[in-house]
Amino acid sequence: MSAEVLEHPAVTSGEDRGKEVAPRCAFVIFGVTGDLASRKLLPALYALHRRGYLHPETTIVGYGRSDWNDETLREHARESLEADPGEFDRATWEELAPRLVYVRGGYGEAEGMQRLKRLLGESQQENRVFYTATPPSTYPRLIESLSEAGLQQSDEGWTRLVIEKPFGHDLQSAVALNDLAIRHFDESQLFRIDHYLAKETAQNLAVLRFANTVFEPLWSNRYIDHVQITMTEDLGVDGRGSFYEQSGVIRDVFQNHLLQLLSLVAMEPPANFDATSVRNEKVKVFHAMTCPAPADTVLGQYVAANGMPGYREEEGVDPDSKQATYAAVRFEIRNWRWSGVPFFVRSGKRLERKATEIVLRFRNPPHIPFSLPAQPRPDRLTLRLTPDEGIDLRFNTKVPGQEIALERANMEFTYARRFERPNPDAYETLLLDTMTGDATLFMRADEVEAQWRVVAPVLEEQDRLTEQPCPYPAGSFGPPEADRLLAGSGRHWHRPGDG
Repeated sequence: MSAEVLEHPAVTSGEDRGKEVAPRCAFVIFGVTGDLASRKLLPALYALHRRGYLHPETTIVGYGRSDWNDETLREHARESLEADPGEFDRATWEELAPRLVYVRGGYGEAEGMQRLKRLLGESQQENRVFYTATPPSTYPRLIESLSEAGLQQSDEGWTRLVIEKPFGHDLQSAVALNDLAIRHFDESQLFRIDHYLAKETAQNLAVLRFANTVFEPLWSNRYIDHVQITMTEDLGVDGRGSFYEQSGVIRDVFQNHLLQLLSLVAMEPPANFDATSVRNEKVKVFHAMTCPAPADTVLGQYVAANGMPGYREEEGVDPDSKQATYAAVRFEIRNWRWSGVPFFVRSGKRLERKATEIVLRFRNPPHIPFSLPAQPRPDRLTLRLTPDEGIDLRFNTKVPGQEIALERANMEFTYARRFERPNPDAYETLLLDTMTGDATLFMRADEVEAQWRVVAPVLEEQDRLTEQPCPYPAGSFGPPEADRLLAGSGRHWHRPGDG
């Protein structure tokens, strides 16, 4: 069913009037009592309702194992929304609250699935979204249970299954999960979610490249020296020590978020910006990537410093753990556009600040006709995803005066200063895309498997560790060993937030 254009009471401004509203559906959240639903999914659905994107007859169904009822779910949702008082509007909430209903059941429980099926039939919701806000270990049985209950398809409408990351634990498990999902659902029904793809700056990459002639001609090994992709976090494992012991930095953010950002930087221009065309180009990037050698990888683990505990002192962590909380990896893409351009990707916990950014460092000019005391600093384009989303271009300019002296100039764009309306939360974008059937910002089966193939050698390198990864003080910039990946070429890590 195509999306409908509706007038909705929440639509008040002329700019928003006539917007595309999602089709009427049942939005089912498995694991509605959990943290993801409280922090992200319920607030995103509320925001879509408030902004007029959620169909006024859409039902939100919470499914969980807790002994709740409709009123319990509504109270839980209201408390979650009131945590952000600036966004909470009581009249809007009172419109939405009656549309929240609860079904109790286990994720592999036939009786619970039958109760869900009866509710969907009684509410005559033929269009259905099933969202897996549950532990990854539940995904296989949940998929099978939906199929056994006959909920994998609808006679009159559509059915879509949203699968949260991590999608598998390694290449073998990802292939097995894909095979299972595709046995019970068509690939067109599967929406593998990565919320980083919905951040405004990540989406703006395509506009920056393909809607501006000033950038796309420079986007190649002829002009770009190297690319850095950084995701730093100032927090530790934040009470998730047991989970992090099983995942580590590579599974947590490299295989998904960071490789997805890399593919957006490196992909060829698609013929159309639709799901098939965009995902085809991203898969080509992963197939052209070399798997990093041990010399291309630095793994680290934070230790106690600056009044903060070390990773091994965190709750749920093995006191002798060899799990990596930091990684810096050099990737190469062997194709015509990027041959010879290294992509340096890094992420870590307990670093000095929280930031996510993409830095393209350009080559120096082949000849500079001025007499200068030193080589000028190379031009740099930075795309910030967090904090303060925006784009920053640094280049050289002449200082006023009789002599030729250079100084750095800066052209900066930020969403907050340029636009009055706030950026929508990434989950708002992705949930709306799910309901309207736009899979452009979601991952395809071959895409997920290609990403696991790329990071497999890094996971193998970690498994071979016989001692703690390179230690770095909590609150620092990371292990100094990571500097060797860029050493000897005049390159250095860009410090997030620096000019």
